[in-house]
Amino acid sequence: MYRHIKSYELRYTDVDAYDNLKLSSLLSFVEESACLSADELGFGYEALNKKNLGFIIVNNYIKLKRNIKLGEVITIHTWPLKPRLLIFFRDSEIYVGNEKVGVVSARWCMINKDTFVIEPWSVFSDKDTIEYNTERSVNFSSWKIPEISGGKIVYSKRMAYSDYDHNYHVNNTKYADFLMDAFSVDELYGKYPESVQITYVKQCKENEVLDIIRKDLDGYILTEGREDGELRVQMRIKLNDV
Repeated sequence: MYRHIKSYELRYTDVDAYDNLKLSSLLSFVEESACLSADELGFGYEALNKKNLGFIIVNNYIKLKRNIKLGEVITIHTWPLKPRLLIFFRDSEIYVGNEKVGVVSARWCMINKDTFVIEPWSVFSDKDTIEYNTERSVNFSSWKIPEISGGKIVYSKRMAYSDYDHNYHVNNTKYADFLMDAFSVDELYGKYPESVQITYVKQCKENEVLDIIRKDLDGYILTEGREDGELRVQMRIKLNDV
């Protein structure tokens, strides 16, 4: 079955104060592989852009067996699963050498780039030529994250130029940094994200201000971003010892 396979060497800019791979860097590698895979299969950026279409990510789920360190080379295997109605599924596996160190499952939507209305897969005329992999990297379906009640605003972040991507909104990888900044540097010493779930509720635009809120709940930490009280992004994360 089809897999797109690409390796990435961790750079100094990809890791945190403790030389552990940052969540935002991991998501950047996964997104890069997803885009390259879509290009390879004929429904990548250029192909969709000609039809005034584009992809946005709705959910990410990441499960890691251990921390990933500076100097290691990760290899990402990724493949699309058959779309369902408006949702496009993509799974990935993360390897260091022959060791499988993590898995990722993601849900995407296709949008009209003028109206930002979600479009069904049927609007893409070449859809029937695509071969889908039927295997899963992880059996995960609990996509709903509870909203925070009674949480504390940790800080606020204004959206600006460096947060944008070619869909003219904040790129999904940027939210990982916003939400992880709810933790202190000291608090993350000797820790790595064993599991992370992110839901992108609504896009953020330039000059909007996200209030980052945090609450610890049942062994997990919930963080979310709200713009003038409106929920925009959520994360549920479980930390483990390095």
